[in-house]
Amino acid sequence: MTAMSIGKAWEEAVAFVARERSLLFPVALLFVALPGLILQEMTPPELATWRMDKGAMPDIPASFMLSTLIGVIIIWFGSLALFALALRPGISVGEALRLSFSRLPVLLGTALVVIGVLLAIAIVGMMVVVAFSMVAKPVAAALVMLLLAGGGAVMLFASVRLLLLNPVVIDGNEGVMASLRHSWALTRGHFWRLFGFLLVLTLLSAIVGSAAQVIFGLVGRLVAGAEGARLVGGVAAAVVSTVVQVYMLVMIARLYRQAEAD
Repeated sequence: MTAMSIGKAWEEAVAFVARERSLLFPVALLFVALPGLILQEMTPPELATWRMDKGAMPDIPASFMLSTLIGVIIIWFGSLALFALALRPGISVGEALRLSFSRLPVLLGTALVVIGVLLAIAIVGMMVVVAFSMVAKPVAAALVMLLLAGGGAVMLFASVRLLLLNPVVIDGNEGVMASLRHSWALTRGHFWRLFGFLLVLTLLSAIVGSAAQVIFGLVGRLVAGAEGARLVGGVAAAVVSTVVQVYMLVMIARLYRQAEAD
């Protein structure tokens, strides 16, 4: 097994994005940035306040939950289309969108499987906590903290091991379970390299997005006051973060090709 080359993936991604930016960025802005921005604007004020204050969680309208689900599905659809463009040079945007639509049910199925497994683990953990709480409450409290930390570690581990799931889904004809097994196998032995890659790209996206929000927010405040600052800053952050995501997705596609060649 040869080590994945992040540097090679970056060089290939930069060259590919420079060559195909007229195809990639419209798809990313329409199906990734725009749904995210709409969801941001639809977020109930009390929910936004809760996120900042960490108080008791308010009631969330069912319409917002449904909108969030639809928004996430659209973003996944757009991501699959971007992977199709990155993995199949010469494919048109229309062909990429049709391929994405045909493979989207498989991606949704894998998400349901993963969520089901995580829920099962959480239920078992809660049952253990309840059992211990009947014997010794201090032990149960410590166990809750341990299980929360363990749950976070499991989710992080799974997200890294399944990093190549989207390219596996869009590049092949496998079903739900076969796609999960294939993606898991491709990342075997590459966990720490992929973890570092994800960490760096996530931090970079957060930093440049926040910087864009602050800078353009100041401009928006000068033009239209506080509401203008919020809207212009949010749009700028979404656009800049989407640009970073395009490079990240293309890099993941190149890493997938490296893993497939092993």
